[in-house]
Amino acid sequence: MSGHYTVLATPAAQAAGAVAQTLASLPATFGPTAEGQPGPPDVLVVAGGPGWTAEALSAVAAGVRGVLVANPVPEDATELAGAADAAGTAVVLDLRWASNPALVGESTDVADARDAVRSAVGTASLLDSVATAAPATDPQRLLGEHLAALLAVTGPLDGVVVLRSDATGYTVGGRLANGAPFTAQGVLTAARPAGVDIRLYTADGGVAVQVPDPDAARPAEVRITGAHGELLLPTLYESAHRFAWRRLKDHLGASTQPDDLAGFARLTDLYATLAAT
Repeated sequence: MSGHYTVLATPAAQAAGAVAQTLASLPATFGPTAEGQPGPPDVLVVAGGPGWTAEALSAVAAGVRGVLVANPVPEDATELAGAADAAGTAVVLDLRWASNPALVGESTDVADARDAVRSAVGTASLLDSVATAAPATDPQRLLGEHLAALLAVTGPLDGVVVLRSDATGYTVGGRLANGAPFTAQGVLTAARPAGVDIRLYTADGGVAVQVPDPDAARPAEVRITGAHGELLLPTLYESAHRFAWRRLKDHLGASTQPDDLAGFARLTDLYATLAAT
């Protein structure tokens, strides 16, 4: 079953998830909650700052059908996952880069960055990644967004350690599943556009992934290089924000629950390990 769903978002959530602009592209599915409407909205949008899990828990208890969390910071969502499962509430996470459809798409017929990286990681010799953000960005929050994108495409990361962290960014190192090293650097600068680059190197080529910020007017790119030459995967002109809302629509219409919180637990565990070192 599909229909039209009412949406309520706080000003903080509106800003974090570009809610008004995104919903304007989905007018047949979502619309604002009317003033004075009785009962909870169908969907509550939660800003993903510290304490977002408690706010989402309250929304589930209030009886909303769906919760969309805009750019969540790493937090333990175990209690939220249990409550959402019991209530049948769909919780979708709109992650800054990891929600881009070029990283993990919705169709098995169209290759994405996850397919490309994981099929090559067995023969990888190195993975290098750089996340860029504006100078005023919190480096720790940027690290969480960066790790979320890496985990989405690479799978498990082992032996992860922070090598450097200061007001200008960070450097993190570790190992891929095959034992090859990886490095992840965060750079706070206005000299280049915000986004994340992921480059996997193999003996005969590799994979290059470039993901812009969700509000950028350009798509992500995934290029595979090998003995056959270079292949550019199909370009998807859809932002991370819009893709997250479309996934929520599909789950609401089918009365199913996404696995976003289960995947996010892997990020939370890794982030907690780094914070303790």
